[in-house]
Amino acid sequence: MPIISQFLGISIVMYWTDHAPPHFHAKYAEYEMTMNIFDGVVEGKFPRRALRHVLEWYELHKDELIENWQLCQSAKSPHSIEPLE
Repeated sequence: MPIISQFLGISIVMYWTDHAPPHFHAKYAEYEMTMNIFDGVVEGKFPRRALRHVLEWYELHKDELIENWQLCQSAKSPHSIEPLE
């Protein structure tokens, strides 16, 4: 479970050889969600404020997320992505 970014108590992770569609996981306290990289569909429960932060971060780093998904599918380590400031 590579952590690719952390900010404001939120951890963004991707799993090697995870199932399609391309997505990432976000964790915050006891909450966890997944977000589809291509269409932005969110599944799971997340506090509204933390979700807004993840959405903002996602918009800034979509291309890097796609690249990391491809690396994970090849069983390679994804790159770290800048946190939200």
